[in-house]
Amino acid sequence: MSRHLLPPESADPHRFRIVGDDLALDTATGLFWPRPANLLGYPLPWTEALAAVGDLNARRFLDRADWRMPNRRELRSLVDHGRKMPALPAGHPFRDVFWGWYWSSTTKAGQPAYAWNTHMEGGRTFFSRKDEYRLLWPVARVSDVLPRTGQTACFGVEGAAIACEGSGQDGWLRAGAPWPEPRFVALDGGRTARDELTGLEWARPGGAMLTWEATMGLGVDGWRLPDINELESLTDAGNADPALPDALVATLGARALEWPDGLWSATTSGYDPAWAFVLYVGKGAVGVGYKPNAEFAAWLVRGTG
Repeated sequence: MSRHLLPPESADPHRFRIVGDDLALDTATGLFWPRPANLLGYPLPWTEALAAVGDLNARRFLDRADWRMPNRRELRSLVDHGRKMPALPAGHPFRDVFWGWYWSSTTKAGQPAYAWNTHMEGGRTFFSRKDEYRLLWPVARVSDVLPRTGQTACFGVEGAAIACEGSGQDGWLRAGAPWPEPRFVALDGGRTARDELTGLEWARPGGAMLTWEATMGLGVDGWRLPDINELESLTDAGNADPALPDALVATLGARALEWPDGLWSATTSGYDPAWAFVLYVGKGAVGVGYKPNAEFAAWLVRGTG
């Protein structure tokens, strides 16, 4: 796996290792997941799902007391964007996977009455009101491979700021590899930026709206359209409009502030190959776009992390 990127999407039969009967170790990230993906059997509002994790720890579910609601990046680490119903890697060991939304512990920046959730039917990541009902799929252990999301604050169900201590939220736990300081280094007179977290080099994003096929012809001298996990690695869950690290925007300069609404990725949707995954830069959402429509721009990358 590339440095601090989500696992590559491949049918690695050795990625998950079964521990006991109902615990799976993801060897790509070091995280433990329960094999039953709907262990409670019903959906919950966000705050009740956080409380349910506390109950799991109190009774030492699967002989562990370090369960928590996964943050946005941890939850997305399970997704294989090339697959559908569910959008999980081939040969995964999980059962009872619901083809719907699962909560993350990460609040939506700028709209703190909402939290991020991932749809396991096709792999999209959007935000929902915290009083809506979603499933819980808890995680254990902390990955030294997946980076932190960038969120450092905590919020209640109606969006008011709250004390983080003991909340179980992403802003309190901040699980994952810390970001280096500085994270971004300007290259080529500020025309590109190297991400010291992933090792990838990013050009300034283009503003022209293109079809997906048109973006395939943009790459020269090693530049290429990034896959969706490479694009998502740039999101900062503590920011909105754009949902990117302030240091990245500053490193690329003032022209980089003119962000397009959405950016194409090189990742075709496994749900329908006429569509490709898109990062909505302002929100930080991961959705899809219809390839023949010139509705999104390109942000080129080079390197392999």
